[in-house]
Amino acid sequence: MAKEANQLFESEPAEVLGPTGRPLPDFGPPPPPSGESSGLTIAMCNQKGGVGKTTTTINLGAALAELGRRVLLVDFDPQGSMSVGLGINPHNLEHSVYNLLLERGVSIAEVVRPTVVQGMDLLPSNIDLSAAEVQLVSEVAREQTLARTLAPIRGEYDVILIDCAPSLGLLTVNALTAADRVMMPLECEFFALRGIALLQDTIEKVQLRLNPKLEVLGILGTMFDARTIHSREVLDRVVQAFGDQVFHTVIRRTIKFPETTVAGEPITSYASNSPGAQAYRQLALEVLHRCPSV
Repeated sequence: MAKEANQLFESEPAEVLGPTGRPLPDFGPPPPPSGESSGLTIAMCNQKGGVGKTTTTINLGAALAELGRRVLLVDFDPQGSMSVGLGINPHNLEHSVYNLLLERGVSIAEVVRPTVVQGMDLLPSNIDLSAAEVQLVSEVAREQTLARTLAPIRGEYDVILIDCAPSLGLLTVNALTAADRVMMPLECEFFALRGIALLQDTIEKVQLRLNPKLEVLGILGTMFDARTIHSREVLDRVVQAFGDQVFHTVIRRTIKFPETTVAGEPITSYASNSPGAQAYRQLALEVLHRCPSV
């Protein structure tokens, strides 16, 4: 009897703990595209700069495109970092997302650009967008401007990813008003952790006053370095505070990400077999697991 019990115990697979300290789920094979483009809109939002919003938007979009989803990236940061990261010089743009927001005669077809990734398009941005925040103040229903702009093409894409500016100003409120979900990239560093409470307060105000359907998709740990106690402590604290809102996927710090910006392409094509590329592919599976209708 003891021998049988030992065999039963030995046959049970041990749980694999992920970097968040929780058992790592098996997300299984990716579900096939639904066939009907839902235009699920996800805002990448954190008022602190340098936490991985742009990197996550580009590489998550590329990983979702690999899984057969039609993806639109919206560069909603006046710095134009996402446009640069996809090989576009923002200073040479004839039209940008700024023109879409504030000029009636400009169509989306004139602004949208294909990227190096098949199935992934981009609405580029440049410094002109910084003027939009001032000009929108006098507009009627100014918080819904981006939502109205994207409405005609939502049915053409499965997922729309908006790269927000590092602020909680009118542009970010526009992105949250247009979005169905919000993802919060969080650098595994103490000062980044402090800003999450303020961001959540803004999200709650948008939910209450402008966009009741907005939901938090999750908090994504980025720039994680398992070798440092500080990184591990911050990630542990985030999991303790937010529980299942925290993605199981964690993006580790690597030199490959800055290299991809210079190359003007996502890490999924620049270094396809690297741990960074695998992490974003896992994140894409986790996003699809949380949003099964996509």
